[in-house]
Amino acid sequence: MNRLKVLIVDDEELARLRMRSLLADCAAPAAEVTGEAGSTAEALHWLASNDADLVLLDINMPGLDGLQLAERLRASARPPRIVFVTAHATHALKAFEIDAVDYLTKPVRRARLQEALVRVAQRLDRPAPVAPPVAPAVPAEQPVLVVSDRGRVQRVPVADILYLKAELKYVTLRTLAHAYVLDDSLSDLEQRLGESMLRIHRNALVSRTAVTKLERRAPLEGEGDGEGWAVQVGATQEWLAVSRRQLTQVRELLAEDGV
Repeated sequence: MNRLKVLIVDDEELARLRMRSLLADCAAPAAEVTGEAGSTAEALHWLASNDADLVLLDINMPGLDGLQLAERLRASARPPRIVFVTAHATHALKAFEIDAVDYLTKPVRRARLQEALVRVAQRLDRPAPVAPPVAPAVPAEQPVLVVSDRGRVQRVPVADILYLKAELKYVTLRTLAHAYVLDDSLSDLEQRLGESMLRIHRNALVSRTAVTKLERRAPLEGEGDGEGWAVQVGATQEWLAVSRRQLTQVRELLAEDGV
């Protein structure tokens, strides 16, 4: 299969360098950086004489921002696919209105970038090959979780789930765009979702690809007194408490991706 041709657009040179490094480690599908730009003007100039399958696009940049550039590219004859890469989650809904394939928050983890590349390949009708034996295979069909949300049956893609948190008699399932209130028990949901989720507290599961930070923080509401540990969910920048019992597993998860 041909490699995905990628243009990286970010006004920070170090950010572009890190993205190059992450892309070099992605294998299914593989990607090749064919161009870089430090501004939207540079990106438009490059695209005038070059083709790209994918633009990895920052939002906050001098001149036209990334959202404005995406709008322009969307109107072109052969628009590349867009994946936003930004330090802020505030523009996520607008990004998906522009038909972005994905929205990654910095610092980007390799596993999360690989997921985005798979989605780009699917949009381009290039199914991702089975990964080498040393890496997990990419499923041919995206798994879903069928849930009952206040009496309504919903199909939620497992890849979209950020976390699940038990509160009183219900469990809140959070995606970037929606929060579902479920009648299922957290233990039952943990069994159904398997290795995609990590237990971080007696009342919370978080997607392994959603965790971006682990810090000591003041206690979250309802979590008692004294300073404790919490993880940040990158897509929403929310903080979830981590129990002492689960702290080692969270540290190991972050160490796997060099966070």
